Amino acid sequence: MSTATNTAVRSGSASGEGDAQAGTPELSCYTAALVAYLKAERPDAADLLADAVALAVRTDLPAGRLAFRHHRRIDTGGPDGPLVHRGAARWPDVLAGLRHESALRGRVLAVANTRHVPWSPAYGRSAVSHWILLEPGTEHDDRWRVTDRFAALLPDGEQLPHTGTLDDEQLRGLLTPPGVLPWQNRARDVHALGDAQELPDPDHFGWLVRERGKPGREPAGREAPGQWLTEPLDVLRFLAVRLGEDPAALAAHADDLWAASRHQRHRLGVLARRGRVTAPAADTAAHAWGELPRSLRFAVTSAERGRPRPGVVAQAFANLIDAMTVLRREEPTR
Repeated sequence: MSTATNTAVRSGSASGEGDAQAGTPELSCYTAALVAYLKAERPDAADLLADAVALAVRTDLPAGRLAFRHHRRIDTGGPDGPLVHRGAARWPDVLAGLRHESALRGRVLAVANTRHVPWSPAYGRSAVSHWILLEPGTEHDDRWRVTDRFAALLPDGEQLPHTGTLDDEQLRGLLTPPGVLPWQNRARDVHALGDAQELPDPDHFGWLVRERGKPGREPAGREAPGQWLTEPLDVLRFLAVRLGEDPAALAAHADDLWAASRHQRHRLGVLARRGRVTAPAADTAAHAWGELPRSLRFAVTSAERGRPRPGVVAQAFANLIDAMTVLRREEPTR
């Protein structure tokens, strides 16, 4: 996910966020790619994601670590089965896997490396997993059409949506494995589809395929492993205390809240458009969600200079909790 060092967000109303050029809402790189992938079979994939947005945090990991889920799975309803990760060390095997899946589906999600993505502000700087959509060229053509719907204003610069063509060797560079990433980045990759998934070896190339016969989610009546907070206000209250008290946890997870902000603002925009909540309540909540990652980033940089800002963290969460409390009085039960 290309937010490992990128936490800036654009401001705007709940109904105004999105990228008109790309036709995909401003989400994380994972969900922007997932929506683009699913649109071929589900034109309403963006609304489907909005309905699935539900922030949850796992609290029982060792050493005080946290893991986040941002949404329920939206890739499990089709006849081809859910998405699962695949990986291989040898490029010929990777290429064969990509060609096989793209021949079956007309497209395939692949795991790029921001250090090798020329249109990413992280190009040549930092290595983080980044999903892209690939479509095959014409028959006997070794070129690929690559689509990246992720758009964000980031500390390193602005990433805009990108569409282009690559040959096999250029694609190999783009998909260079990032290697062993910090544990919080690995946790984001594990939960990128909405629940915990097995990942390829960190030194392997990665892509995703549809696999029939896989449930794609926990069986009915069985909870996901671990202890998770799922009630929205409980999640926010827990994070307000946890991140306010521990600058190291704040630094590790500020980007998880950046992603949450984007997903929650997308959801609020869809709710407001449907008339399920009033525009003022949605806009107030969207503003509070937009301010949260900015406040957390300020607190992180201040702590790095030896001046922790727990009050800034507490106030940002308090404002968000107040706004979400008002919103939940209006919002219909899911």
